[in-house]
Amino acid sequence: MKTSALTIRLDRTLERQLETAAKRSGRSRSDIARDALRRQLAVMQFEEARRQVMPFAEARGYLTDEDVFRIVS
Repeated sequence: MKTSALTIRLDRTLERQLETAAKRSGRSRSDIARDALRRQLAVMQFEEARRQVMPFAEARGYLTDEDVFRIVS
């Protein structure tokens, strides 16, 4: 798999947290950063899909998550 490098700047606190997490988990800092980026991109994709669907859901009376859960449960 072809990879590319990305340089990011971290404040000291975040750098320490990343280093601690890497040591505790036995994973590299890059592995943790990649995983965090994948998760954040998935959240953003979900939020965008939700924004697109909300007008249709609201038109059918689904105004909250609880409305949806009540119907599918």
